[in-house]
Amino acid sequence: MNEKERLDLAEWAMKYALKSGATEVAVELRSDRRIEIDVRDSKIERLSEAQQHGLATEIYVDKRFWANSTNDLRREELAKFIEESVAGTRYLARDEYRGLPDPRFYPEETKGDLKIYDASYEKLETSERIRIAREIEAAARGASDKVVSATGSYSDSHSEMIRLHSNGFMGGSRGTVFEISADVTVKDDSGARPDDWSGATTRFRKDLLAPSFVGNEAVRRAVAKLGQKKIDSGQYTCLVENRTGRRLLRILQEPLSARALQQKTSCFDGMMHKQVGSAKFTLTDDPTLEKGLASRFFDSDGVAAKRLPIFEQGYLRNFYVDIYYGRKLGMEPTTGWPTNVVFEAGARPLNAMIKDIKQGILVQGFIGGNSNSTTGDFSVGISGLLIQNGQLATPVHEMNISGNVLDLLSRLAEVGNDPYSFAAQRTPSLLFDGVHFSGV
Repeated sequence: MNEKERLDLAEWAMKYALKSGATEVAVELRSDRRIEIDVRDSKIERLSEAQQHGLATEIYVDKRFWANSTNDLRREELAKFIEESVAGTRYLARDEYRGLPDPRFYPEETKGDLKIYDASYEKLETSERIRIAREIEAAARGASDKVVSATGSYSDSHSEMIRLHSNGFMGGSRGTVFEISADVTVKDDSGARPDDWSGATTRFRKDLLAPSFVGNEAVRRAVAKLGQKKIDSGQYTCLVENRTGRRLLRILQEPLSARALQQKTSCFDGMMHKQVGSAKFTLTDDPTLEKGLASRFFDSDGVAAKRLPIFEQGYLRNFYVDIYYGRKLGMEPTTGWPTNVVFEAGARPLNAMIKDIKQGILVQGFIGGNSNSTTGDFSVGISGLLIQNGQLATPVHEMNISGNVLDLLSRLAEVGNDPYSFAAQRTPSLLFDGVHFSGV
């Protein structure tokens, strides 16, 4: 289905829903294709391709609302689907806050080049995808005699969508994502089998790391864990590696939502424009970032995408406010969900920061854990390396960090200049003073 055919079908579905009795309607039509390849022990362990085409509707009937979707795009079946959706919506309870956004929140322009689509995708052959996965696995398998298991993975995806609202919004997007990774397990004489990974996710294939580097890096990281042990509980300088900091952002995500505010489950309730973290903490949500993995012109409500300061020098500046909960709270919508999260970078890389730490822990991975969005309390397991007198020392595991997110943010002492570029959350290395680690 080409772009014109998608638009024609979406317009037909929108008009048919209105004809069937909907007061307002939003229609989203999308196509997705994903290919995944895993190579293990020199053999292809998985080769899969999934394609999905679907139409989703948001039906409003006199302040009643129902969202539904279907993968059957034949018009005769869509007609039945839409008629049943409209009829079913009439049975639901009225909700005065339901309805499409005010058109003033829609973007003036929904076309442009965010550099999220790689035209070379269309020429990519499956043989090349397999070659990349094989090269990753071979590099990992040959990097050390301590490797007992190595998997090289390659995947890519292509998506296209168009969204229409009956009160005037129309927007679309097309994007590609490429991902490579290596997962490695090693063993030592004691029988311990630590594991680790390396990888990259990008919008353009040419921006991926070299497959051999990915395989070797995963082995290097896994081998560095040999001999890991639990150390004494206590307060340590905590240095979180850039690729690992994304886990901390997930703790912040729920309490920063308008839903949590409205339901009184946010530890940031009542803290707008108040200092909640150290002056080193400046965080911006930027959907306009070129090549960003979460870049977009509009969100799922159709609200125009724009740069949004979340924290400025430790002060809370904005929440993630969608249309529905924004109306309940009497707040202007910002966007309902995070996009590309960008820190204000510091001056030094990870290695320079390590050299100044007398007694600390380099956190290289978070394991499990939980958090309470109402209180801000959290607890999470970690793995990493002990730092002594500016040098990396003993591999550490079976340790736990617990505390309160507001206290942790106040302890942020330095931000690195090394943002992780292979995720939507572009976290740099983060250094926290006086964090309590305990054995688990």
